[in-house]
Amino acid sequence: MSLIRFDDVSFGYGDQRILIEASLSLEPGERVCLIGRNGAGKSSTFRLITGSQEVDAGEIVRSPDLVISELAQELPEAMDQSVREVVRSGLVGIERLLGRHRRLSEQDLDDAGLRELQDLHQLIESHGGWNLEQRVEATMTELDLPAEKRMNELSGGWRRRVVLARALVQKPDLLLLDEPTNHLDIATIKWLENVVYSYPGTVLFITHDRAFLDKLATRIVEIDRGKLSSWPGNFADYQRRKEKALEDESTENALFDKKLAQEEAWIRQGIKARRTRNEGRVRALMAMREKRAERVSPESKARIHIEEADISGRKVIRVRNVSYRYSDEEALIDGFSTTIMRGDRVGILGNNGVGKTTLLRLLLGEIEPQTGTIKLGTNLEIGYFDQLREKLDPEKSVAENVGDGKTYIKLNGKDRHVVGYLKGFLFDAERSLTPVKALSGGERNRVILAKLFTRPANLLVLDEPTNDLDMETLDVLEDKLTEFSGTLIVVSHDRRFLDNVVTSTIVFEDGGTVKEYVGGYSDWVRQGHKLTEVENPHGTKATRRESRAEQQVDAPKKLGYREQRELDGLPDEIEALETSIAELEAMLADPAFYGDDHEKVQTTAAELTRAQTELDQRMERWTELTDLADAYERYRAGQRS
Repeated sequence: MSLIRFDDVSFGYGDQRILIEASLSLEPGERVCLIGRNGAGKSSTFRLITGSQEVDAGEIVRSPDLVISELAQELPEAMDQSVREVVRSGLVGIERLLGRHRRLSEQDLDDAGLRELQDLHQLIESHGGWNLEQRVEATMTELDLPAEKRMNELSGGWRRRVVLARALVQKPDLLLLDEPTNHLDIATIKWLENVVYSYPGTVLFITHDRAFLDKLATRIVEIDRGKLSSWPGNFADYQRRKEKALEDESTENALFDKKLAQEEAWIRQGIKARRTRNEGRVRALMAMREKRAERVSPESKARIHIEEADISGRKVIRVRNVSYRYSDEEALIDGFSTTIMRGDRVGILGNNGVGKTTLLRLLLGEIEPQTGTIKLGTNLEIGYFDQLREKLDPEKSVAENVGDGKTYIKLNGKDRHVVGYLKGFLFDAERSLTPVKALSGGERNRVILAKLFTRPANLLVLDEPTNDLDMETLDVLEDKLTEFSGTLIVVSHDRRFLDNVVTSTIVFEDGGTVKEYVGGYSDWVRQGHKLTEVENPHGTKATRRESRAEQQVDAPKKLGYREQRELDGLPDEIEALETSIAELEAMLADPAFYGDDHEKVQTTAAELTRAQTELDQRMERWTELTDLADAYERYRAGQRS
């Protein structure tokens, strides 16, 4: 018997129709993923299931005494309650049944009352309601929760663990999870996968994390144009079958429209034809017109444009022996070195609290390393996703935020109406004029991306850009980032996104080291390493590094007279080389130049190569001498203090 069934359910807000005569059935033991565009009605469907929202038409049939628990999308508040109290609050429903059982037991019951008492006893028994304290302890032990800690002492990831325990403690028949991986790091996401995978009840979940979906889903249900469609199998199966279904729908619609056009031409024939026309054929035409009027066309696909700046220098960021720590804590980053070249696509991978955002800020020059050096390359135009989160004005509309109050924006040197541009990010004209404060989390992320991509950039820095995005937008974003010819640095807990976009990873590994690897997340996993885990609410912050014996370091030497003269002269030499390179590149970029003799073209290209090599050598030498000078100055400052 189905746990819950939608029979021709319709629901909407005002003129917006969410579900139109939709049908759905959830069976015991299933793990079903509910997918659809942002705003399609996924969270509304959850509210219909729990009964917190009434249908406009149709019927929702629930099995008798169905127990439903929900893990909401919003991060739980950091309230002043113990973990034990929060987990136990999930048993309110069972405690209500126990109270009812106690009251009935104290009464002189007739046969009907005795049957009710027996049914109530079996219901409590089936949900393990006779030993509540043992249930609470067992659930907290299973989820490794610190029972006496206060919620306001825990990180967001651990607070989410606690509210999951609150949902699981009553052993629901149906567990609803709305974007459960939001705010979680990779270690916690994998832990959650195992918990959900082994859960014996039915699970209905919403997620944008395709790796999470593929691991868990036995079936996918999609909200598309007000209908609920069921697709057995994983996400890859869904994509293949969905594409085929859309092709078939397009072919069928084209044939229908051709037939309708023929019938319309027939009905408009002359008087003689109308006198002898077939009335049944006329009625069929009327029915075809009604069917065509009711057709809901597929929604337009996302179209994302990334405005690219002129190319940067070959070396984008050079990092040498960088270390950074906060006050007396162990170093977040210790002796890390790397060189990011033009066109590199780098993923930064690590659990919460290890220092990923700190590393980003160091790379962008927002904070200075305490030891070592970071040099930014030439001609950089940086687009930083995270910065724009704070710059959105919630009172202004989507269009005003993206266009900075202007009606038109520049794309590829041409004016483009901001509302037309926003259609590519799935905002229709009405939604483009909606205040940002009224948007969902996924819609806000799309606004940030739309605003970011209007600004010319040759270095994109994206800190968790995939949160709350629907899968279609994710797919298009991945494609555009793959086509982007500049340099990309991205922080993400989305394992599939990293695999599809980056070509190398910087990883905060177990033992406190930061290392660089070729490939994406899956390539790193095959290396057999583990991520640093620092969130440990059972005690103090987990140790990031093994203790090291203190090493005696020789005092750095002051630059000699010749070295100082060389350092003083290098900036002018570098500037002259950069000017020469710019002139040579301009010559080679002019199509008319190739009308000259072939030998001159070859000579100019060779001069450009030599100049670029010489510039790299001068930059390396300047960095080396600057590092030595900086090290000596820091040593002297330490001696004085």
